[in-house]
Amino acid sequence: MDLTANKADKGAPTSKIIRLDLAYEGTEFCGWQVQVHQRSVQGVLEEAIYATTGERLRVRGCSRTDAGVHARGYVASFISRTTIPSERLVYPLNQHLPRDVRIHRSSEAAPGFDARRCAAGKTYSYTFSTAAQEPVLGRQLIAWERGSLDEARMQEACVLYQGTHDFRAFRSQGSSVVGTVRTLHEVRLEREGDLWRFWVTGNGFLYNMVRILVGTLFEVGHHTKTLADVRAALAGGDRLRAGRVAKPEGLILERVYYENQW
Repeated sequence: MDLTANKADKGAPTSKIIRLDLAYEGTEFCGWQVQVHQRSVQGVLEEAIYATTGERLRVRGCSRTDAGVHARGYVASFISRTTIPSERLVYPLNQHLPRDVRIHRSSEAAPGFDARRCAAGKTYSYTFSTAAQEPVLGRQLIAWERGSLDEARMQEACVLYQGTHDFRAFRSQGSSVVGTVRTLHEVRLEREGDLWRFWVTGNGFLYNMVRILVGTLFEVGHHTKTLADVRAALAGGDRLRAGRVAKPEGLILERVYYENQW
């Protein structure tokens, strides 16, 4: 019997699942997911982990955000054998991350935790301005929508969105997801002068779904789509009855919910 091998096994660090809570400004990224020869949030995070722990590994993200989309409450997870205490990874990782990505909290997760697979819901916000001129300050975080909008009609459309529906009319082409029924628990539109903010919380979202919900609101507000169009899109799944895909820069992933938080 090789006792040396047994001793080495006993001394080796055991693997653990580490959860990261982070934020990023998505303007200069191709999105969350690694893309060849492009700058991604996943890519810079994996490089920071390698620089900190010496491990080449794959990080799981709670959502595959698109280019230009931001996150305030993003959650990622990975399996590691690092001997650095999980709760002490924030500082060294941030030292190796660019300024447009910041980790707020690191912790050891329960066995089986996966940031994407275990997510039970998400909250997004979309901020836009209807000022006469495009905003100069904060333009990476605020979309600009030309022209006046009918707020009352838009509020009525928000009410139609809420609840459980088949949202296949509110997804872009290229999605491989089979099930398209989702439940939106809260949908609201706030306004302060020329600055507007759309909030939506649901148990899941299809590809570009939030941006199409917003784009449809814009068209309802401009009277190029009607409330009947919204009802028809929800009932029949016809993509043409829903609106356009709104610009990415106003969209922020605000929070991710897991079963113990939902």
